[in-house]
Amino acid sequence: MARKDSVLTVDVADSGVTFSLREMCERGECHAEMVLKMVSYGIIEPIEPVASDAEQTWEFDLAALMRLHKAIRLQRDLKLNLPGLAMSLDLLDEVESMRRDITRLRQQLRHLSRDQGGD
Repeated sequence: MARKDSVLTVDVADSGVTFSLREMCERGECHAEMVLKMVSYGIIEPIEPVASDAEQTWEFDLAALMRLHKAIRLQRDLKLNLPGLAMSLDLLDEVESMRRDITRLRQQLRHLSRDQGGD
């Protein structure tokens, strides 16, 4: 009996929902200082700043919030410092991208195999 591996991936569509720094802190259950440090290390990124009353405020999208949750979980579980956390998240993103590519290529290969067998 052949073992079938399957990878479930979920892509977050742009929902148009944005979060202020305060909302990121509330939803991420962390202090603003932590969010600011994560931005400075490139762990999360705000979307384009919005000018309000001659002051720029940061807004974050849903992907940034999800990445914040992942970062906090990794930091808590693995006791990573911020540079290590940034590198770990980049590597995890790369692995996820490769898995999606492999899944897509396997589907194409199955499709081609079926087309070859049908001739």
